Amino acid sequence: MNSRVSKSLRWTVAMAMAAVLPLALGAQDSAKPAKAASTATWQDSPSKWDVFAGYSYLAPHGTVVTTGGGFTTVLQAIDYGSILSVARYFNKYVGVQLEADEHIVNQTATGGGSTYANDDFSGGGGGLIFRHPSADVTPFAHALVGLEYGGVYHSPDAFGPVLTLGGGLDYETPFFDHHLAIRIFQADYQYTHENLGAGGRVNANMARLSAGFVYHIGSILPPPPATLACSASPTSIFPGDPVTVTATAGALDPKLNAVYSWSGTGASGTGTTVTIATGSLAAGAYTVKATVKEGKPGKEGLKPGQAADCSASFTVKAFEPPTISCTANPSTIKPGESSTVTSMGMSPQNRPLTYSYSASAGSVSGSGTTATFSSAGAPTGAVGITCNVSDDKGQTATASTSVTITAPYVPPAPHTQALCSLNFSTDAKRPTRVDNEAKACLDQVALDLQRQSDAKAVVVGESDAKEKAATTKAEKLAAKRKHAKPVIRDDAQRAVNTKEYLVTEKGIDASRISVATGSTDGQTVEDYLVPAGATFSSDISGTTPVDETTVKPEVRKPLGERPHAHKKAAAAKK
Repeated sequence: MNSRVSKSLRWTVAMAMAAVLPLALGAQDSAKPAKAASTATWQDSPSKWDVFAGYSYLAPHGTVVTTGGGFTTVLQAIDYGSILSVARYFNKYVGVQLEADEHIVNQTATGGGSTYANDDFSGGGGGLIFRHPSADVTPFAHALVGLEYGGVYHSPDAFGPVLTLGGGLDYETPFFDHHLAIRIFQADYQYTHENLGAGGRVNANMARLSAGFVYHIGSILPPPPATLACSASPTSIFPGDPVTVTATAGALDPKLNAVYSWSGTGASGTGTTVTIATGSLAAGAYTVKATVKEGKPGKEGLKPGQAADCSASFTVKAFEPPTISCTANPSTIKPGESSTVTSMGMSPQNRPLTYSYSASAGSVSGSGTTATFSSAGAPTGAVGITCNVSDDKGQTATASTSVTITAPYVPPAPHTQALCSLNFSTDAKRPTRVDNEAKACLDQVALDLQRQSDAKAVVVGESDAKEKAATTKAEKLAAKRKHAKPVIRDDAQRAVNTKEYLVTEKGIDASRISVATGSTDGQTVEDYLVPAGATFSSDISGTTPVDETTVKPEVRKPLGERPHAHKKAAAAKK
């Protein structure tokens, strides 16, 4: 008996190794590129349940001698069979297994007017299974005890005990999220005994070789605990600025219900974010806490690892005081004249600001960003002016400037005064247009005219050599045509446009402004102030008056705006 068992076991192992060695080597080579991925999903967290189904080959060894020695039957190998097993693991290595198989010889025999079962061995059993999971392959061994139902063709089948010892090798695949494995082989030795009654007794040493597929279910490792991370945005604010705190959970089971809760300064809600009102908070540091619990509805957070919390901090800063700077223009005036005081206040947090002014002599009137200093009653010399600003929180700031009041003197004979110049070379598409950069200059011209109500201004337009050449060419062409329109020179157009700005935008009487062209090479306009009693032509030479009945001011349109056809027609009639 022992000799037959040993011989059958050696034959089983040898046949299994010879059959599956090429498959095992090939599986190892093909699995190497996916080693890192499979390690994370199988080796570190092997399954709780393994279900195996596949093909099985059975090679029984032995003979059956009928009672009385009538004849002897030699057991035949069964090429067709199926096998199914379920294993439940308690840890990474050890579990219990239930297994069933069926092997039936494809033959039929009759005798004595009766039909008997085919040679077959089918049964099942249970026992222990041991495995050693790795990244690519998992070897296993098992020992089972159960019942076998079998017999030979000349006798009905009968039940008997069966012992199974064996093992095999599974190759882990990446399919179905690493749940599917290929059982490259399972090689088992089985011993069974059936009492067939009159048909004899079966004492068989059987070798069983199986292969198929294994499906992994569950994991022996508990799910990772829930995690929660909190962040506040922004982390530093001033009172009144909103703060949003966000909680980001990790490792939650999507099949379970998740409940969020908040606590801390101004924090409440059941979502993943809360917005905190900070208008009433004093300066300082504040902390908000969030908690997440998962589980079945009404039972969230009852099990270990189903709850997590986090906190986020933010700082409320105190309001910063405002700042201010101020200037007086002009900074030097004559007795009885006035100066414009301009303040520029700034609140770092854009709080509402209020302005006030005071002077060491004379008086200052105004409560906005500009005020007027009057020198009436003030002595000559420097007069200090204080500019004050305060915000709605009562924080204040001051700045100072001064105005010098000059002593009366006998003015010299009046002469034409050169004022500021305008540059038209920056706008290539509208080289005659008065742009915004010219406003500061023209505002000063207007202010000078306002101060000297008896003075006049002369605006002299200039053109460069290229424009002059183009104008000369255009004039020659126009001279050859009967109905040609007058050629408008760029220098004349610049002068007329500048005058138009002073008249329409600054309210200067048109009779106080004359326009002319000069001989200087450049795309500019020169502004001159002609006091009462001064003669412009005597002080400035080389200029030619512009016929304003021919040269009309241009409309100051933004770049890209084109006049409509009816506007063009109206302009042509003019």
